[in-house]
Amino acid sequence: MAQHIDDYALIGDHQTAALISRHGSIDWLCLPRFDSPACFAALLGGPDNGHWRLAPKGAGACTRRGYLDDSLVLESVWETETGTVKVIDFMPQRDRAPDVVRIVEGVSGSVEMLGVLRLRFDYGRIVPWMRRTDGHRIAVAGPDSVWLRSEPEVRTYGKDFSTRSEFTVSAGDRVAFVLTWHPSHEPRPRLVDPYDSLRSSLADWRDWAARCRYEGPHRDAVIRSLITLKALTYAPSGGIVAAPTTSLPEQLGGVRNWDYRYCWLRDSTLTLNSLLRAGYHEEAAAWRDWLLRAIAGDPAELQIMYGLRGERRLPEHELPWLEGYEHSAPVRVGNGAVDQRQLDVYGEVLDTLHLARFAGLPAEPHTWKIQTSLMDFLESAWRDPDEGLWEVCGPRRHFVHSKVMAWVAADRAVRAMEAAPELSGDVNRWRTMRDAVHREVCEKGYDPERSTFTQSYGSSELDAATLLIPRVGFLPATDPRVIGTIDAVRRELCEDGLIRRYTAVDHVDGLPGSEGAFLACSFWLADALHLAGRHKDARALFERLLALRNDVGLLAEEYDPATGRQLGNFPQAFSHIGLVGTALTLAERPRAD
Repeated sequence: MAQHIDDYALIGDHQTAALISRHGSIDWLCLPRFDSPACFAALLGGPDNGHWRLAPKGAGACTRRGYLDDSLVLESVWETETGTVKVIDFMPQRDRAPDVVRIVEGVSGSVEMLGVLRLRFDYGRIVPWMRRTDGHRIAVAGPDSVWLRSEPEVRTYGKDFSTRSEFTVSAGDRVAFVLTWHPSHEPRPRLVDPYDSLRSSLADWRDWAARCRYEGPHRDAVIRSLITLKALTYAPSGGIVAAPTTSLPEQLGGVRNWDYRYCWLRDSTLTLNSLLRAGYHEEAAAWRDWLLRAIAGDPAELQIMYGLRGERRLPEHELPWLEGYEHSAPVRVGNGAVDQRQLDVYGEVLDTLHLARFAGLPAEPHTWKIQTSLMDFLESAWRDPDEGLWEVCGPRRHFVHSKVMAWVAADRAVRAMEAAPELSGDVNRWRTMRDAVHREVCEKGYDPERSTFTQSYGSSELDAATLLIPRVGFLPATDPRVIGTIDAVRRELCEDGLIRRYTAVDHVDGLPGSEGAFLACSFWLADALHLAGRHKDARALFERLLALRNDVGLLAEEYDPATGRQLGNFPQAFSHIGLVGTALTLAERPRAD
């Protein structure tokens, strides 16, 4: 039976990540990168599609688990009839090859352990050839090879196309397993010492977490979300993936299953803002630099997402041999939404670069030229319809959020030139555009009878993205039109206190079925309530959202109030960005707008 999505914990090495269940099974791991084919894909199929379980023989879920201090080192504890044992799981920051380290420690009594390693390359499809050499079990298939060893050496044997190990630990005993991936044509990778790696990993994470400047309420939740964002960062490029998984469903048994192992521009401003406010300027600069490299080129060809290094081609296809999480098919690799037209991304990019400039991040000489090129294109394109922030599959519309972000682009360009008149550009022309966008949105995107901004021009549907209007400065939070929008969203998009993205889902996005409450949107509502002076409501909603985190502090993309389960890809950067941003906002002294 499949584990709940929120039953998983995360480990990673800043280039890929693994999901570990309460039962001690690694059910998802892509090697060597976030977007590489999975060698453990049980999460989207079954045990035969690859997993690695290490737990007491005959035991079920662990008794308790948690991360050691402020780290990404996971400790799971089983209390059995014969004794207590813990398993410590982590991925050291890699030198060259990625490693997964699992250390079994006897705490009391004597516990019989069972390890079952079932490697399946290419998303659970390819059974590798196994052999022994130099104390290793080696799995090889095509370009991939995985080496497994233990310290001290534990006897392993093959059974049912898996590698098994049975051993007993008593109080004080330690047995470490190291699984290493490397290209099959290369010689044996350098061996890592599992215990030195544990000490180094804990020290590295403690040092990193200590850099956080936030000292307000719920600091532990903020730190955990920042650690999660760091874990979702592809260190070689600075890009941050939306999630380390693909095809975890937005509706159980439905088709809303997408690959989120890429970097979205929609996340850029909120990500940079959270990192800067928390004190992580180095990570913020790396993200800004990734953004500049990714968007370089023709402004008309700006994409909504890119690969880990800024790759543009992310072709989508299905994996028919995987039945999907809880039979939620199809399982998709790649993302066809990369070809969509979303005008809001121009505002996101210009807002991000504006924020970086005024935060004092070192600027590249060509940065302003990129911004002016984007503005030159947007001046003629902002009146066009698009697919909008939520990547709808239906026809293009004049989405209000897209127009608001076009206003943001013009506004940030104007403000940059006002602060630095030596910059080149036609500030008067951009002011004219800014005024025209503002006027059109207020005339065509606002429903005076219901006192709310709508999802698109002439539509009666609502969109949670309109909650960002005060945050980006389009209107003050105390403006009656903003207050009316907040009230309308709470009235029409709220379910059990949480917010859906928009109404009439199937009518807007052209897909069957529905979805859960979108957690990022719920954080946006808390922000809007706070900015509007409804501080008590904002704090109550934030507390409600904190309570949705799983036992190790992680959030997926969505939450289903009817079943009490998290849905969608996991853990989701957008949700954790929202948590950090709202915590920082609520800790600020309320503004008198």
